[in-house]
Amino acid sequence: MNKTTVPTNSPADLAHEITAALRALGRGSKQGHRPSAQADFGVYTPDLRGVVREFKPRLKAADGDFLYELGLRLIEQRVTECRQVAYELIAGHKAARSSMNTERVEALGAGIDNWACVDLFCGNIAGPSWRTGQIDDALVASWRESDDQWWRRAAVVSTVALNTKSRGGTGDVARTLAICEPLLEDESEMVQKAISWALRELVPWDRAAVEAFLAQHDERVTARVQREVTRKLVTGTKN
Repeated sequence: MNKTTVPTNSPADLAHEITAALRALGRGSKQGHRPSAQADFGVYTPDLRGVVREFKPRLKAADGDFLYELGLRLIEQRVTECRQVAYELIAGHKAARSSMNTERVEALGAGIDNWACVDLFCGNIAGPSWRTGQIDDALVASWRESDDQWWRRAAVVSTVALNTKSRGGTGDVARTLAICEPLLEDESEMVQKAISWALRELVPWDRAAVEAFLAQHDERVTARVQREVTRKLVTGTKN
């Protein structure tokens, strides 16, 4: 197949081919480090991105529907690295990005249950779709109210795309704080780490708003969030 033809393989066939490529690069499961209902092959990030680079040209002429179906087939493998490749392939394909909507975003997020998958889902799928208006505030707010800590983390991490300049963010104080504030007392460490991240990403845009937020909710903000965000305000770095 050359770089300009539409894929002749089905999404299911390509998903199995990608899975085989990832399996061959695996170095042993990391389940002890990242408990999950999904399997993992132990593929290192540079190798995973090599797989993305290998398959991306073959998908250049495919339409958004094809990429979406490929993403679903990869997620069905129930392997963390397959899910990660799905998110990166969609993010790197203009037609696929443009095809995102509420139904598709939620389908691609189904089953997220570890920080690596959540963060790639938000950075590549949910956050950019929210920023461009393909999903709305109500949807992200519904994740914030979920009983599942990973969807609550997803709501918070999705704000990062609103505020990361290198990814097209232009700063969004109102929506970021609206997601973070109800979760300030959340008992999940994964959610608290996400709140710290979200507030730190907001600092370059409106440090006064972040300072006021910490002061207003001082009794509710956890020690971790207070410490990390204050350090960002004072030094410009997390550590």
